[in-house]
Amino acid sequence: MTAATVDRDTVSGRRENPHETPKRRVLLHAFLIFMAIVWLFPIAYAIYTSFRPYAETNRLGYVSIGGTYNLDNYLNAWNRAELPHYFLNTVIIVVPAVILVLLLASMAAFVMSRYSWRANVLMLMAFTALNLLPPQIIITPLYKMYVMLPMFSPISDNGIWYDQYFSIALIHIAFQMGFCTFVLSNYMKTLPKELNEAAVVDGASVWTTYRKVIMPLTKPALAALATLEVTFIYNDFFWALILMKPGPKLPITTAINNLQGQFFTDNNLVAAAAVVIALPTILVYILLQKQFVGGLSLGSTKG
Repeated sequence: MTAATVDRDTVSGRRENPHETPKRRVLLHAFLIFMAIVWLFPIAYAIYTSFRPYAETNRLGYVSIGGTYNLDNYLNAWNRAELPHYFLNTVIIVVPAVILVLLLASMAAFVMSRYSWRANVLMLMAFTALNLLPPQIIITPLYKMYVMLPMFSPISDNGIWYDQYFSIALIHIAFQMGFCTFVLSNYMKTLPKELNEAAVVDGASVWTTYRKVIMPLTKPALAALATLEVTFIYNDFFWALILMKPGPKLPITTAINNLQGQFFTDNNLVAAAAVVIALPTILVYILLQKQFVGGLSLGSTKG
């Protein structure tokens, strides 16, 4: 041990304990492993249940091991719940919703981050505050609005907003705008202001600056947000449950209710359907995990 180390320890009034760091690390890893097991147990149990016929579960009990295991629940869920049809419904809702929310949020973030005007901070605060509004608060007036608002024939088959694909996509756009605007605004603030000045000197309009100068530099942020938004909108259960009636237009996460009977529900069958429904978001995360993880820290550093 050098004299500098001794002096530093003496001044700080403490001594290094060689067993302190390994002990803390062991406790930390033990805690993380325990939390991972607690978090993954329901998923593992659902997967396990999905491979057991209900007759075996009824005979041996839900908390049991043994019996037969097969893929019958997956085949029955795929056919009885018409999962391909409801997957298509989800695509019809998710794809335009993600594209439009990123487009509109990037425009709003561009104005709020690249230009100084009187209501700049106020608008950004409004976007952020509205994003924190619980959807349950506005569901009653929103439901009445959707039932009363008229819509022309090609877009709506019943003349109103209720029970339509576009109406679910619009409510997702409205509720995700605040989060996307906040993230993109913080990211765009890290870009040098000289880019705008150079574009103005070259005679570029505001639209040209947004489209050809700023947007190409925000591709990492857009990729991360696209990954997050696909997951958020795909996993939604609440809006379609309230703003659409039970029928062939439901998205996949809400259509799982079709497997529930009035007097009896085959939970093994529901577990198999839930596993199938969860696979797309898992694949999205695996394929785009770098953008997903990077999206957690967008705009937190300069450069």
